[in-house]
Amino acid sequence: MSETHCAFTFDHVGAFVGKEIGVTAWHPVTQDQIDLFADVTRDHDWMHVDPERARRELPYGGTIAFGFYTLSLLTAFSHEVGLWPEGADYGLNYGLNRVRWMAPVPVGGRIRGRFLLESFDPHPSGGFLSTTRATVEIEGQDKPAMVAEWLGLFMRNGAGEI
Repeated sequence: MSETHCAFTFDHVGAFVGKEIGVTAWHPVTQDQIDLFADVTRDHDWMHVDPERARRELPYGGTIAFGFYTLSLLTAFSHEVGLWPEGADYGLNYGLNRVRWMAPVPVGGRIRGRFLLESFDPHPSGGFLSTTRATVEIEGQDKPAMVAEWLGLFMRNGAGEI
């Protein structure tokens, strides 16, 4: 369960613009997850998948998560906090205006997502375009792992296509 969770509707979304929508629970980052991500993306860089070498050669005490692994968790985190408006038939990733990886995530650490709704505007498709500031925090660290400006397109009531 998330630490904070706001359910909003299309009709009342204006009250949530500029506000935090939610913060997820802490989620562990395991070597097994990182190894699976490496297999799926075909990127077996040693700093992510070789704990022995990473302990010897990196200043982080071991392997670190892929930046794109961290980014890929935004969708799961968004479901956890209720970032989808009630009544949405479906939502689509529409893009990212900006992504910054600010600190490496150590494997064995825990991360969580924090979401602030920056805007929610009608889109020519008949849907609504949301802009959300998504921050992934690392437990025990002041600097976040990642901050992204994430765009989502939410459709309802048989709206058109993009």
